[in-house]
Amino acid sequence: MNDIEELAALAANGDVAARDTLLARIAPQVLRQCLRILPCLQDAEEACQDTLLQVALKISTFDARARFSTWLYVVTANCARQTYRSLKRRASEQATPQLPLDAADPRTTSVIAGSRLDLLDALEQLEAHRAELVGPLVLRDLCQLSYEEIAAHLDIPLGTLKSRIHDARRHVRASLDPA
Repeated sequence: MNDIEELAALAANGDVAARDTLLARIAPQVLRQCLRILPCLQDAEEACQDTLLQVALKISTFDARARFSTWLYVVTANCARQTYRSLKRRASEQATPQLPLDAADPRTTSVIAGSRLDLLDALEQLEAHRAELVGPLVLRDLCQLSYEEIAAHLDIPLGTLKSRIHDARRHVRASLDPA
């Protein structure tokens, strides 16, 4: 068992010093993961802070029989997506005729950022109709976990997981297709 996994097991059992050390050690990894999902550094930093807070508050729910890294990827992806939803909601609430919503839209200035934002929008649409497909897709394509890790974490057969990822990709591809 590696150092992070040991710290997570200790923290899950109530060791406050282990929890604090764990949070300090995972912070750079969490920020990198958030940056893979959110294009703007400040947004990724906000999601990173939310993730670290969730880890601190919910570490007792971590089951040390599973890998902490997989659990952390799930928490990170969920926090990053929630941060995006919150930022999107705030932007729409602040839009005025003098400052239209699309004035600061990264889609108009960055192809890379735009594709990620389009993907997050597509994931929101998918979640509204087929929520069970979002988690597997995010864990595979954004977090780059192995099929085996994801299947074990979600406690579903490997074939079911692959089918869900295939279906999710098909739906997202349709959402992203401008035609």
